[in-house]
Formats: sequence, structure tokens, C-alpha cells
Amino acid sequence: MRDPVLLPIEQVIAALPEFDTILDARSPLEYEEDHLPGALSVPVLDDRERERVGLANATLGAFEAKRLGAPIVARNIGDAIERWFSDRDRHWRPLVYCWRGGNRSGAFATVLARIGWRTAVLEGGYRAFRRYVVDALARHPGTLRFVVVGGRTGCAKSRLIGRLGVLGEQVLDLEALASHRGSVLGALPDATQPSQKRFESLIWDRLRTFDASRPVYVESESRKVGRCQVPEALITAMRASPVCVIDADTSVRGRLLLAEYEHFRSDLKGLLALLECLVPLHGSVRVSEWQALAQAGRWPELVERLLLEHYDPSYDRSMRRNFGRLAEAHRIRLAGADPEAIDLAARALRDASGSR
Repeated sequence: MRDPVLLPIEQVIAALPEFDTILDARSPLEYEEDHLPGALSVPVLDDRERERVGLANATLGAFEAKRLGAPIVARNIGDAIERWFSDRDRHWRPLVYCWRGGNRSGAFATVLARIGWRTAVLEGGYRAFRRYVVDALARHPGTLRFVVVGGRTGCAKSRLIGRLGVLGEQVLDLEALASHRGSVLGALPDATQPSQKRFESLIWDRLRTFDASRPVYVESESRKVGRCQVPEALITAMRASPVCVIDADTSVRGRLLLAEYEHFRSDLKGLLALLECLVPLHGSVRVSEWQALAQAGRWPELVERLLLEHYDPSYDRSMRRNFGRLAEAHRIRLAGADPEAIDLAARALRDASGSR
């Protein structure tokens, strides 16, 4: 008869690829806020059930809460096994965790182990994982060699980062992880930004894959990407790193931006509201002029004015203030908005940073 094995977080991280399935026994809302890489949400108490049991614990005590919760947990575990795992053979190896590695994961893991599966439980649960991530993010960025990809808005920095990844280079795409393009107009349509904890876990999961002997390309982000805050040690390492600046004509940048922000053509009301947020910086007269261009459908003119009057001055000030090695930066020319031009600039960027 098997019993579940209790594993500390360091051992779990080292063995993550060895587990066939990682089971998050917490409620859906807890899972949505953050979870271990690749974890499957299999709650033993859903959000409403967890609230009921928690209220019983606070008002009636632990015994009454357990008496209320036990049959619910038992039913949910049984349903999960029938739905998800009834076809698993005897060699299946799951890892189970909950908030603290206690009642929820313990109950789930015990049933799985007694069936005969080689079941492990994360000691300390998600809290242990969270402490591990926070500690790693405070230390790990300082061990890596970053190359910052800079350039004014519309220089295809994100596309270049993506192309470098295709070419086999190590890339950290913070905007992709944050589901945001990083400016006042940067929210992605039909996309929700992750929680801060989830953003940090995604960064950690990416950083841990990197070879410290090779450069890691990252865009010249500010401290916040939308509502997501870049971890302090990472932003510090980025700002002390060498910079490669992408140069492109305003016309090229305009074409790239019009393609990226196509969704605003069908959401004029949303665009006007976002432009209104710039009144404290530029005054109501200038913002009204921008809004009038949008309402008239004069998109190329609007984009050019936003670049020259808002984005370029703001970006230039930020780069001068935050990136101490800007003066020694390599400069890469982006000659056009087509895929061939992106590829040529990415290869030139790779060559300039000496990663070949």
C-alpha cells in the first residue's frame, strides 16, 4: 500500500519534468492568481465551497468546518479521478499541492497514492513555491548577461525580439508575458493581464531556462508593463546592461504601428477615452486635435503626430535617465516594415551584440 511522498520545494523544482501531471488542488480563483508551471486546476473545493468551509471554520470551529468540508472534498476527488485520471496506468506519477500543503492536497494525494499511483505532495504548498520564486527573482537576474533592445516607439522591438527567438537566441519578452504593449494605448484586445504574482512566476519560469554564458535579449521596458511591475532586480540588471538601439524612419514606424493597433479602428470610443488620459501631459487643446484626427479617420496623420509629440520625447527622456550605457549603444537600421527588413535587422542585432 502506497503513501504519498512529501517533497521540499527545491526537490520539486529540480524534478518538475519528471512528474506526469501537476495537480493544483486549490480553488479556481487561487489557481487563476498564480500556479506552478504546467499545473492543472483540479480543485477539491471550488470557490463557493471554499468560502462556505472557511466561514464555518471562523464561526463554528475547525471540527465543524472539517465535518462540512469532508464529504464535499470526497465527492470532488472522486469526480476528478473519474473525469481526468481513470485511464492512467500504474506508472503515472502526479504531484499535488494546495495553499500550505495540508488538508486539501493531503486528502487528494492520499486517495491517489492508495490507488497505487506514485504520488508526491509539495511540502508547504503554493506558499513555498511563491517564496522560492521571490527569492530567485531577487538573485537570478544578476547572474545573466542581458542585451537591451532599445528604440523609439514603432521600431518593431517586439517583432525583433520574436525573430531573435526564432533564430535560436535567448529572449525575454516581457510584453508577451504581461499581455500588454507597455504604453497608454498598449492594452491588447481580448486579453487580460496576469496578476502580479503570475507575471513574476512567468518571468522566473523563463529566466530559469537561460544559459548564463549566452546573451539574453530584452526590450527596454519601463518599470511597469501595463499594470504589471517588473521585478526590482531584473529592472536593475537591465538598466546596467549594454544597449542596441533600433533606428527607423517615422513613415516606417507609422506603418508598423497602424498594423499593430488596427483594433482601434473598430473601437473609436475606447481610443478617444485613452487619449483623454493624456490631457494632464499635453493639455486639452492638443488632445482634442488628436481625437479629431481619429474621428475623421486620418490614421497616418494621427500616428505621426502621436509619435512626434508624445511618444518620442517621452521615450528619449526615459532612455537617457534610466540606461547608463546608452551613449555606447550599437545602432541598427530598420529599413522597412516588411518581414525581410525585420529579419535583416534581427540578424544585424545578433551580430552587433556578439552572440554568434
